[in-house]
Amino acid sequence: MAEGLQGVILTFFSTSSAVGKTLVSCNITSELAREGARVCLVDLDLQFGDARYYLHLSPERTVYDWQEALKRNKGASVMNCLTEYSYRNVHFALLSSPLKLEQAYNIDVEAMQKAVLQLREEFDYVVIDTSSTFSALNLAMLDMATLVLFLGIVDFIPTIRNMKVGHETLKSLNYDRSKIRLVLNRMGAKTRISREDVERLLDEKFYHVLPNDFRAASASLRDGVPLVLADPRAPLAVSLRDLVNRCLNRQGAIEAEAEEGGSWLKRIFR
Repeated sequence: MAEGLQGVILTFFSTSSAVGKTLVSCNITSELAREGARVCLVDLDLQFGDARYYLHLSPERTVYDWQEALKRNKGASVMNCLTEYSYRNVHFALLSSPLKLEQAYNIDVEAMQKAVLQLREEFDYVVIDTSSTFSALNLAMLDMATLVLFLGIVDFIPTIRNMKVGHETLKSLNYDRSKIRLVLNRMGAKTRISREDVERLLDEKFYHVLPNDFRAASASLRDGVPLVLADPRAPLAVSLRDLVNRCLNRQGAIEAEAEEGGSWLKRIFR
């Protein structure tokens, strides 16, 4: 991905909940905006999206309002449904998930595709936070993405099983291998399961590893300020900036030799 390329779509996806997807996507959006790019964050976790809560925003319009406007006028602009986030001299836009749960059940895939296409014309980067399912909407967003960041954590066997199923499903969709990037979050949290075990299970190295930084992440969520803006020297903030640099090819990808042999974790899933 060339630096400065306009219309780039970064889609965050996971097959498990509570992996930190919203926190990561909000911080990646913030870092791109801090660097001067025009960025829009789209919260398509329709039922339980919490980007607006993390950012302490109260949107007047959401994806639901966009869809209603599109029904009335096929030439409607999604720009009228955005909410601005500002912190000091950093600004970016949010297209929020619905405010009411019942509205989430009536969101049309085609309407969201049109929204993203419009946003590509207005912003350098469109960052999409999805729900943790292979829904029709998420599949459409995966198709449209320039880069898919597939986020996971190493905590419990069910979470890792879901990661394996999701990874295999993504591979079965025949995307270019460079489009899907595995990102491990909360590395260093207490667990008996090692990163190497999971990599052997997935038969692929993690593209990037984010450290466990519970205290800094909690303070960021409490204050409504993304960590890369509030505490840029925190280990997690540094690693998030590194992830942006890698996505933008500002540093060479780290190639590691494939490890051979089995592990107790891999045997579980045979």
